[in-house]
Amino acid sequence: MPDLILFDDELDENCYRARLAAALLNIPVRLHAVNVVPGSEQNSPWFRALSPTGRLPALTGVTGPADSLPAICGANAIMRTFSALTPDPAWRPETPPLVASIAHWMDFTASSLAPAIQLRRIAMFGGKADTRTLLEASHDAFRIMEDHMILRRISGQQWFAGESVTLADIALFPTFALSRDAGIGHDPYPALRRWMRNMKTLPGFIAMPGIPDYG
Repeated sequence: MPDLILFDDELDENCYRARLAAALLNIPVRLHAVNVVPGSEQNSPWFRALSPTGRLPALTGVTGPADSLPAICGANAIMRTFSALTPDPAWRPETPPLVASIAHWMDFTASSLAPAIQLRRIAMFGGKADTRTLLEASHDAFRIMEDHMILRRISGQQWFAGESVTLADIALFPTFALSRDAGIGHDPYPALRRWMRNMKTLPGFIAMPGIPDYG
């Protein structure tokens, strides 16, 4: 049985990605809270020894009697680690088109959704940035997601990649679901609202503060 420690900040959406993936993939983890605001514990010597850039979330532990896990930093890397550890083969796609589609949307999360992630963080914790530009970029990214899910629904599909939920959905979900924290309304995105409702019905789904409770 794996003995994994997930270094976590409860209000950080990237940490939520990792927690959600662990819950949906049925990977047991022990949470270790890192005091980011106001403690700046991510900059402490002990955490920088684990995550040299101070990046959260981070994962360590053992995966078997003789297998120690190197320190894994970043939500996408941790989610891919979980997919390798889960006993459920549904989370380990093998066909090249599905693998490529999942990789595409996970990269989209890390790149195109970065403005929305930054905008939420500024709204919650303060900071200086060109918020108008961040807001426009956030809506641009959500419109791309909305258009994709409209086309998926027309073809009889309800997930971003493949015929069932994948890591792509887990990666994308937190940014849209939490975007109201940054003042971004969900009304212009009915296809994403429908997809979000589907996510919330998955066995093992966990929420966090800021996730809408509408059905």
